[in-house]
Amino acid sequence: MAVKENPRPGGRSARVQASVHKAVRELLAEMSRAEVTIPLIAARAGVTPSTIYRRWGDLQALLADVAVERLRPDMQPVDAGSGRADLQAWAEQYAEEMSSGPGREMIRDVLAAQAGANACKCCEYTRQQIVVIADRAKARGGPFPDVDQVMDQLVAPIMYRILFGDVPDAARVRDLVAGVMNTAG
Repeated sequence: MAVKENPRPGGRSARVQASVHKAVRELLAEMSRAEVTIPLIAARAGVTPSTIYRRWGDLQALLADVAVERLRPDMQPVDAGSGRADLQAWAEQYAEEMSSGPGREMIRDVLAAQAGANACKCCEYTRQQIVVIADRAKARGGPFPDVDQVMDQLVAPIMYRILFGDVPDAARVRDLVAGVMNTAG
């Protein structure tokens, strides 16, 4: 079941979501994922289990929703002085964060959800970060590849390696950045 969109940005619905998300984060910090249940989350959040089932449908959809929120960048990419340097700094941080234990768990939660909307949101978050770097590079008058090329030739290989166990090291990330930057006009 897909996460239902909140028709209002505030009010009770926002408070319930914030409370439930907080409860999930706290419980995951205290116990294994296999021990977390909707009744435990509901008790911690101060809501009934039916509230959670009504909004999220099942535990996996709720875990995916929490993961998407945690994967949302909370700041702009670092300004390192050039498009290449900005992309390098961003890619190294991205690979490190996504390949960490919590990063991998969040990726698995997002991908395990029945609906693909959460994965699309995560992709859009990443794309927005690349657009910021590209816009900055272009404003400086420097070359920068097409955003889709960066997604295909840098982000996709990093994510593939993270998903299938071969975490990219810093040298591999540098090679990927160099390869995609060489396509810039």
